[in-house]
Amino acid sequence: MSAQPRQYLTIDDYLTLERTSPQKHEYYAGEIFALAGGSVAHNLIATNIIGMLYNQLRRRPCTVYASDLRVKIPATGLYTYPDIVLVCGELHFEDDHQDTLLNPMVIIEILSPSTENYDRGKKFQNYRTIPSFTDYLLVNQNNQYIEHYQRQSNYQWLLSEYKTADARMHIVSIDCTLLLEEVYEKVVLVPETAAETETE
Repeated sequence: MSAQPRQYLTIDDYLTLERTSPQKHEYYAGEIFALAGGSVAHNLIATNIIGMLYNQLRRRPCTVYASDLRVKIPATGLYTYPDIVLVCGELHFEDDHQDTLLNPMVIIEILSPSTENYDRGKKFQNYRTIPSFTDYLLVNQNNQYIEHYQRQSNYQWLLSEYKTADARMHIVSIDCTLLLEEVYEKVVLVPETAAETETE
């Protein structure tokens, strides 16, 4: 996320701009932030995950969306674009345009050197204020490694880690399973030391 020249916009101004812009932007507290495109590995991992979830949810009242669906965090006012969003049941939108989701259930972010700290920190902090939000997956694009944070009844979050190719991750809230070897199928993993010099 890179800052544009400082300009303060109302939410209406932002949404009007965003609906006609060829580039996606986050919005927070009157400022917009341009979002960079994803790497080849980033896009392939997202495609693999969406495919697996779609096949398991086809005949169920749940839908998986790619990164073009904007999400608003009502409690903080952040507008953002998760890499993958999953919703079960009725979708709640901010307005009649139906392009800003309010009730994500599962959010998946694919980490890159330029976004990892934000995805782990402030962004997750914002996501945790969403009442419908139950699961957060952080997927490393340089190594076969996934972290799964699951909301607990006492407002704590349980972390599970998956590192081996034969690992099976079961997301209880949606009764779906991700196989690590299929998440990373056809993905050429770049050593982390080399990837640190790249930007997404």
